[in-house]
Amino acid sequence: MTATILSGKELATKKREQLKLEVERLKAEGVSPKLVIILVGNDPASISYIKGKQKASEETGVDFHLDHLPESTSEEELVKLIEHYNEKEDVDGILVQLPLPDHINEKTVIETISPEKDVDGFHPINVGRMLTGQEAFLPCTPAGIVEMIKAADIELAGKHVVVVGRSNIVGKPVGQLLLNENATVTYCHSKTGDLKKFTSEADVLIVAVGRANMITSEHIKDGAVVIDVGVNRLETGKLVGDVAFDEAINKASVITPVPGGVGPMTITMLVSNTVISAKKRLS
Repeated sequence: MTATILSGKELATKKREQLKLEVERLKAEGVSPKLVIILVGNDPASISYIKGKQKASEETGVDFHLDHLPESTSEEELVKLIEHYNEKEDVDGILVQLPLPDHINEKTVIETISPEKDVDGFHPINVGRMLTGQEAFLPCTPAGIVEMIKAADIELAGKHVVVVGRSNIVGKPVGQLLLNENATVTYCHSKTGDLKKFTSEADVLIVAVGRANMITSEHIKDGAVVIDVGVNRLETGKLVGDVAFDEAINKASVITPVPGGVGPMTITMLVSNTVISAKKRLS
């Protein structure tokens, strides 16, 4: 068996084309979707991620604005800037790029962003709405994963999904979204005993731990769907996922590559959330 490659890059390209049409319709009605990103400091990874978000915004016609603040910016100054954008009617999405410098409280910053402009889906109100099945901005990586699975016509109802990783950004919310799709969900993490026992029973295996090539073929059930969220750089400079791709491709039925898998969909879902927010200006 050789797995089918589930390309997030291809799906993201299609979705961005659809979003571009939606943005054109909104602009024809006098609404120009706008995304504001705030970066504090000069973290190289954050700068790279923001470039990807800017590119996706420009491709779809979403107005993009970056406030790049010095590392010395105080928490009070950052909070005041967020509150300023909360009040601006022409701003549809606000994202503060994480991680923040140590002297700024991440929780305080996230909770300052208006839930109606929280296009990252991190505000506790949006998390609570998601958990209770209400309309909410969904966190971008989990939402992208669900969209990829659905686009591949993979049935989720009644399937056993195993999520390896329990972060608030990916692990916990993706499990909840798949539970909402009537899957049976098991969470595994660093304290799980006999990880292989759980992962080898998964119809759908989602791995988001940030450890290169952690999941090998013996962790995977024959014919499983494998979604690799990890992005790790080896000493050679090569980017790899949390799953040993060359092994897993001969065991899984469907697998996402790294790079070109979940990453492009994460950025695309951010733009999608911004467009959804902009539509609310018409109601």
